[in-house]
Amino acid sequence: MDPHETTLTKLAIADDAFYRALAHEHDNIAESRLDPKTHALVRLGALIAIDATSPGYMWAVETARRFGASDDEIAGCLIAALPAIGVGNVVAAAPNLALALGYDVTAALEESGRGPSLTGAD
Repeated sequence: MDPHETTLTKLAIADDAFYRALAHEHDNIAESRLDPKTHALVRLGALIAIDATSPGYMWAVETARRFGASDDEIAGCLIAALPAIGVGNVVAAAPNLALALGYDVTAALEESGRGPSLTGAD
């Protein structure tokens, strides 16, 4: 059996020992066979797809930066996810990801007068 077939089988049968090992970041990265930066960006894409909370983005951005991802690459995760998750989900995720990057989209739009308030308080 090829390594990817073994991995897919263990995931499909919910191999408890395998899942416990994957809970540890180092083992998770190693088992994914992705380099740490790619691993962090994929994880960030998953958070975008599930409409994660702001704290989740903060942790993911910190991890991606630690492994060498630029802010442009991190923002690019929204672009990469768009065809799979749709515009509405990207619109919802963008302000949370921006905050995790240290940029307040809502405040910037309000200051520039470009468009309605995103808070709904016009």
